[in-house]
Amino acid sequence: MAELTSKVWLDEHLNDLPNWQQDAFRQFGSMIADADNKYPCIPGRHGFLTNNLRFGFANDPRDEQAISEVSQLLKEYGGCARDTGKYASLVIFFKTPEEMLNDFRVADYEQLFWSVLSRVSAKDETPWPEAISTDPSHHSWEFCFDGQPYFAFCSTPSHEARKSRMSPHFLIAFQPRFVFEEINDSTPFGRNMKKLIRQKLVEYDGIPAHPSLKWYGQEDNHEWKQYFLRDDESVPSKCPFTYMKNKFKSLGIKFHK
Repeated sequence: MAELTSKVWLDEHLNDLPNWQQDAFRQFGSMIADADNKYPCIPGRHGFLTNNLRFGFANDPRDEQAISEVSQLLKEYGGCARDTGKYASLVIFFKTPEEMLNDFRVADYEQLFWSVLSRVSAKDETPWPEAISTDPSHHSWEFCFDGQPYFAFCSTPSHEARKSRMSPHFLIAFQPRFVFEEINDSTPFGRNMKKLIRQKLVEYDGIPAHPSLKWYGQEDNHEWKQYFLRDDESVPSKCPFTYMKNKFKSLGIKFHK
């Protein structure tokens, strides 16, 4: 059974967890709270240091058990996210077997990431929010679960050029949409925050920021393109996530090619 935890809890009980979970959390903490303050996501760093973040651990992401665990964690998190602080996020670490560490490349993790989101969505019993399109090509689209919209962020062991998207264990973070209520293009604070983050991102990665990084809601923006960034500037020709197909599949309805 997957359990939602906090930094405070993990700091006290980490040694009681399996070795891979200990390693995942310690390396994440070392990355996001580095002494030189280089990590580019300022809200994420602040959220970690102030105990706003929540954490969960899931099995091998290829297994159905992991999908059930992610669904369970998201459902629990949706009910408490606003109580955790304005820099809230749910970070889920996945057990990443040696065969994946040795054989998987960025493209393999990309396919796996979208597979996880699609399979998790198929378990969602709550209607999609009316204000958010189910079509990823629409600028209002955002991944939703249990009625809550999230920005999904993936990092993998195979990323090299974009260090900001590299983690020793396969990782997906879900940022609630309310986190961006002040961090957007309509406020001086948001515009300044974007400028600082973009500057730190370029310094951290050592390469230009990906062209897909834009504001939510812009008519030329597609959120899904930001969820999984490749090491280069390429993007898939279309979003691999399709909401309605997942829903029909969960009902046993087959689609013809």
